Amino acid sequence: MRRYLRLAGLCLACGFCSLLYAFSQLALAPEDGAGGGGGGGKPQARAASWLAGGGPGAARGAGSAAPAAPPGGPHRCKDFSLCYWNPYWMLPSDVCGMNCFWEAAFRYGLKVQPVERMHLAVVACGERLEETITMLKSAIIFSIKPLQFHIFAEDQLHDSFKGILDRWSFLQTFNYSLYPISFPSENAMEWKKLFKPCASQRLFLPLILKEVDSLLYVDTDILFLRPVDDIWSLLKKFNSTQIAAMAPEHEEPRIGWYNRFARHPYYGKTGVNSGVMLMNMTRIRRKYFKNDMTTVRMRWGDILMPLLKKYKLNITWGDQDLLNIIFFHNPESLFVFPCQWNYRPDHCIYGSNCQEAEEEGIFILHGNRGVYHDDKQPAFRAIYEALRNCSFEDDYIHSLLKPLELELQKTVHTYCGKIYKIFIKRLTKSIQDRYDRPPKER
Repeated sequence: MRRYLRLAGLCLACGFCSLLYAFSQLALAPEDGAGGGGGGGKPQARAASWLAGGGPGAARGAGSAAPAAPPGGPHRCKDFSLCYWNPYWMLPSDVCGMNCFWEAAFRYGLKVQPVERMHLAVVACGERLEETITMLKSAIIFSIKPLQFHIFAEDQLHDSFKGILDRWSFLQTFNYSLYPISFPSENAMEWKKLFKPCASQRLFLPLILKEVDSLLYVDTDILFLRPVDDIWSLLKKFNSTQIAAMAPEHEEPRIGWYNRFARHPYYGKTGVNSGVMLMNMTRIRRKYFKNDMTTVRMRWGDILMPLLKKYKLNITWGDQDLLNIIFFHNPESLFVFPCQWNYRPDHCIYGSNCQEAEEEGIFILHGNRGVYHDDKQPAFRAIYEALRNCSFEDDYIHSLLKPLELELQKTVHTYCGKIYKIFIKRLTKSIQDRYDRPPKER
């Protein structure tokens, strides 16, 4: 019995000595020579400083900085299994024991969850700067999660975008990237002139933004009357086959364009409108599409040019027509959301025909046909001018909502103006919800 006690005591003594040696090594472990100084801050603070580098920040232009590396260069633990499986006194000479200890804690114990950003893309050419800025402002005002803007614009517009968006950087609720307009080189001019200048750029977003999983594309003449978060949440409603979501082109077939005039296939009864298009781009890139050109299914990047060549003389609305053709042959791939998510003059100029908007209000306003800039549809113009002229510091109830309602009351001589309350029904709730949120989330 005494032998066992002596043996146990010897083991305890050896273990105690090993612990003393290990902690002495930790205390004496040198800092890296690289990077100079290196001296004194606490490991916790140093680790936290570079972990925090990936958090939400202010707006920045194209070519955003990559995530910051830890001070002193790459991870000094190199292969973390060295620290995990080996006692400290058996670590290689170039692995710092103290650093392993703290990096283990921060890399594996306190993992920082990345902030989910909603990706919003727009294409701006010609005289579309003001419209685009107003659209971006409406997205920022009401949204909750941070936004990542992908702005495709002609070169001469880049400085203007950068100047305005950089002035908004104090909001710290969005980042942005600017891109040049670019098409496949062999057919660049043909794509650029299709329908409107640069409009067909949206067809190539899945091929350009290869690192983006999901994206909301909108035309420049879009205004958000509720948070982008709400349409973004529709991605979760996609079934396993759906890759994109759009609204119908018309609710009333008697005034529909596609069902009366189209000389090409189109989706559903009245076609779809691509001014607001929610995309799971990972699925788009992976899918093989059925088509009427070959029995072989084709990838997104391979199907676009053959479609254009086949239907070039038959399409009127350019890239939107090509999307209708694609989803005519692949109807299982499209999620159709209601007209209130893409409310256009067609929904009221001949009388109200968007029932969902009548019940719940307009969620996203689409001022196509240039209605923001003429007097044909003053209700649409009133909404646009109210959002264009407001600032982020305004009291939106007194400086935006109440004056807007007075302006809308002047439009009751038009069909759209007669139902002006649907234009501010959801907008009113969005403003109230914004003030109900904690200050940090506004």
